[in-house]
Amino acid sequence: MFAKRMQKFQSHMCESGIDVALVTDDDNVYYLTGYYDYLHMEFGRPTILVVHSDGECLLITPTIDLNAALSLAKVGRIAAWNDGMGGEWRAELPTAVKGALSVGVEPDLMPPVVRAFVEKLVPLDRMVSVTPILAEMRMIKSVDELKLARHAGQVAMAMMEAGRNTIGDGVPEFEVALATSQAGTRKAAELLAAHYDAADMSPNTHFLQIMASGDTITKTHHRATTRIMRRGEPVFLCFCGMTNFHRFKLGFDRTFWIGEIVDKQQERIYEVAVASQAAALDALRPGVTAESVHAAYAEAIQGAGYEYPFRCGRATGFSYLEKPQLVTGDTTVLQPGMIFAVDGSVTADTFRAQVGDSFIVTEDGWEAVTKHPKSLDAVIL
Repeated sequence: MFAKRMQKFQSHMCESGIDVALVTDDDNVYYLTGYYDYLHMEFGRPTILVVHSDGECLLITPTIDLNAALSLAKVGRIAAWNDGMGGEWRAELPTAVKGALSVGVEPDLMPPVVRAFVEKLVPLDRMVSVTPILAEMRMIKSVDELKLARHAGQVAMAMMEAGRNTIGDGVPEFEVALATSQAGTRKAAELLAAHYDAADMSPNTHFLQIMASGDTITKTHHRATTRIMRRGEPVFLCFCGMTNFHRFKLGFDRTFWIGEIVDKQQERIYEVAVASQAAALDALRPGVTAESVHAAYAEAIQGAGYEYPFRCGRATGFSYLEKPQLVTGDTTVLQPGMIFAVDGSVTADTFRAQVGDSFIVTEDGWEAVTKHPKSLDAVIL
């Protein structure tokens, strides 16, 4: 799988006249080589994948992670560097780019310290972005990637069910987060054992649970706290960061109420949110532009008298955000094999409602990867 991706990337490099590419984005390094969970720039340690259009690939990574690199990375050669020794990660780069007339970089993703050094080696007029090439490659998912997506959906649904079952009057928010993490981890472990040879891949869910309840409901990315939930309050659960199975990401969220809906205005707002997602799904199919899906969603919201919303959705995969996005201005034509998180959402002064799922674009429409009831009677717990 990784060798095929690398060969395809090198082919695109040749077509674009790029002699060597320096790949530094963590997700792209994984996508091309299978190497992951090494120390990143938060610890001041760059990892750089050097890809020659017509030669072997070189992985430059810290010595502290050498054993992992030897086990995981599908590359021709690994150059390990140690803190304070010689030129560290810089040592291999002069030779790697020597004589190259065109050097590919990821302008928005390369760590500043690496970018500054590369600019000393390569004139700016010889640098070209490889981001569009990699983004294009990653838009259409392979059969193996679609399998990962469907399993990620099962993990997400296990977390949602556990969260739903834990919500209640007198329950602190963090108890919901504990329940969702355990359920997601157990489902991921079950799937890894049954379907993958992935001894090094952790099943554990991570990322702080996004949830809000009561008067915090308008805080879109609120985290679980010690707040005690009460009857009649709305509760929002989001798994857009926690759904990360075998490194594959999805979007998934729901709004619930405990016992009853006290404020009937919340009921109307919720129904508009659900209708806006339905409008987007009516438009979601191959052959249409990404922005047209957003337009259908936005029309449903604004037509009901609410403000113009944030983007309807985003492509997902090995990154939380991939291309294209379902937003005004993105004219990408949708194709089978793309995967999107598609939201329905309405925000008012004192309440917001959101429902979101992930979908695979198929030959004649879409396939839902995540499912959970959305009817009013189903979300009042």
